[in-house]
Amino acid sequence: MIKATQDNFDWYAEHIRTYLKTDGREGHLVDFSAMGGTGPTPTLLLKTIGRKSGKVSIIPLIYGTSGDDYVIIGSKGGAPDHPAWFLNMEAMDHVAFQVAQDHFNGMWRVAEGPERAKIWADMVQLYPPYADYAAATTRQIPVILLTPTARTQTL
Repeated sequence: MIKATQDNFDWYAEHIRTYLKTDGREGHLVDFSAMGGTGPTPTLLLKTIGRKSGKVSIIPLIYGTSGDDYVIIGSKGGAPDHPAWFLNMEAMDHVAFQVAQDHFNGMWRVAEGPERAKIWADMVQLYPPYADYAAATTRQIPVILLTPTARTQTL
């Protein structure tokens, strides 16, 4: 299992390499306990295309579920601006993502109102540092639902 650390970002690149190399057999769970998490936490890979560069990016993100949807959080550690992957996603109608060994194309949307509040609370339980991130910024951190519409063979 990949172990995340705050003082060494080598784990991040290793996480992506492992997830892709093993097609999700390894890398799906990450131990975020050194960063305030509660231990093994599920992650997915999100594929976006740069809105300006056109460059393909693959980023691992903690996820939860809400019904049949997968939930990701646009926290950027509580920074004042949204993460680049979120801005890139906003320019796309569809997304591609991988959850363990399952590959999907799908739709996305930002949760609002009571739905957002409930899902946010669930995600804070999954990864408690999200509460600190929200306290560190004045922006509302996006709660994004990914809805699979088709299974694919690869990310």
